[in-house]
Amino acid sequence: MSTEIRFLPDDVVVEAEAGEPLLQVAARAGVTIPTGCLMGSCHACEVEVDGGEDPICACISAVPAGRSQMTIDLYVDPTW
Repeated sequence: MSTEIRFLPDDVVVEAEAGEPLLQVAARAGVTIPTGCLMGSCHACEVEVDGGEDPICACISAVPAGRSQMTIDLYVDPTW
């Protein structure tokens, strides 16, 4: 089962498979997520998922299983 991933604020939509790394999905969609350490420590790649309050680090996250759609809100930290 594929998952529809919507990247905000530009409203870019792409299909992804469960377990696919979020950075890979974003790159395939032509969306850039800033990165730093690529280990989740620096938090440069934080994104909000489905309007949640707790951001996740895209560099260490993958598309979860069992979801038909997912919205990832990219926001830019001015310090990066």
